[in-house]
Amino acid sequence: MLTKFGATLASALFVFAAASAHAQNVDAGRVIAEQWCSSCHLVDHQQNRVPNDAIPSFRAVANMKSTTMISLSVFLQTPHQPMPNFMLSRREIADVSAYILSLRTADSEKH
Repeated sequence: MLTKFGATLASALFVFAAASAHAQNVDAGRVIAEQWCSSCHLVDHQQNRVPNDAIPSFRAVANMKSTTMISLSVFLQTPHQPMPNFMLSRREIADVSAYILSLRTADSEKH
């Protein structure tokens, strides 16, 4: 019997494998982020306002050492408060994850 963590991990690995088989679409991920995430997160440097200083921007998330395609996939599949429980498809998760990772700065990759 799989534990909840084991099931989530297996699901994330499946998403990662599926996403790896097909190129992620960074532009589609940006559109999804603007539509679903921008009411709380700063998703793009061109966004007119910072929705909430207490919530990390997508660039800040991208620059966290722990941020990877797998960690983002798991995070976006796992309900957690206070974030709404959006039901994204595997493709949407892969695209949003690719968009977030595209925001990583060169300085963060050296750490």
